[in-house]
Amino acid sequence: MIHSFLRSVGFRNIKKKSDLYKILEDIINNPDVQSIEEDNNGNCFVECKKEFGEDFGIAVCGDFIDDNEFRMEYYYPYLIGTGITTEEPVEIERHAEKESYAGICDEIKLGVTLIFYIQNIAEVIKERQMFGRYKNGISATLAALAYTGCILLPVQKTEEQIKQKEKSTENRIHLIAEAREGNQAAMEHLTLHDMDIYSSLSKRIMKEDILSIVETSFMPYGIESDQYMVIGEILNCIKSENNITKEVIWIMTLNCNDLIFDICINEKDLIGEPKAGRRFKGRIWMQGRINYL
Repeated sequence: MIHSFLRSVGFRNIKKKSDLYKILEDIINNPDVQSIEEDNNGNCFVECKKEFGEDFGIAVCGDFIDDNEFRMEYYYPYLIGTGITTEEPVEIERHAEKESYAGICDEIKLGVTLIFYIQNIAEVIKERQMFGRYKNGISATLAALAYTGCILLPVQKTEEQIKQKEKSTENRIHLIAEAREGNQAAMEHLTLHDMDIYSSLSKRIMKEDILSIVETSFMPYGIESDQYMVIGEILNCIKSENNITKEVIWIMTLNCNDLIFDICINEKDLIGEPKAGRRFKGRIWMQGRINYL
């Protein structure tokens, strides 16, 4: 099956399975990185990764038959993120149908549960073998592949408005943390604050465009738990290229609801020209790496 987000790493024009299998065969035979781990039941897990551009590529996962023949179970495209995205505790859950994992995090900046596809599967299996359970990392580095997207102009703000927003955000994060601990006053304050925001937005929407009111957003998309529709401020962007297909890939660092992570998108799937200060709006598949050290 051809992965929906292969286009994000420069394989937009792959339509035939025969063309895909040639690429996957090359990854298996000539990987940049190969990881092999054995679980407590003696089952072997093998992951072969190959980059086709700056920090993006395809991973092929499977096992060995009779210790010499590799059997592919599945593959996925990936982008390696930079920096630390979240330091909140991340729970690890195995997917039911294959040896892959999801990270689940109650990120206080978002106010919703963040679910992402874990990239460093071999490390997760190794830690589980050592400790007998899925071990939480000290942080997570997130990255995302974008299916489609467009560039939006920034929202004009004065210095005073920026400072007021930062102060309001800090206060809200503090209240959410207090509410988590069961503080009834914090819960009531958050409820009243949300009602005030709703009332204010209801009045503004009559005269203003929604994208001039909502600076950033992070919302689940469809039935896939790790896909989202986001609007985020572009902090940095670079243009890269798939060294096989020569398709142009944009890699951007976004600030979305104060959550900072990298995304990549095929230039042909992007409307507009990205620049620092502008905003990105699009559908993404969230991935991430659990950091143990």
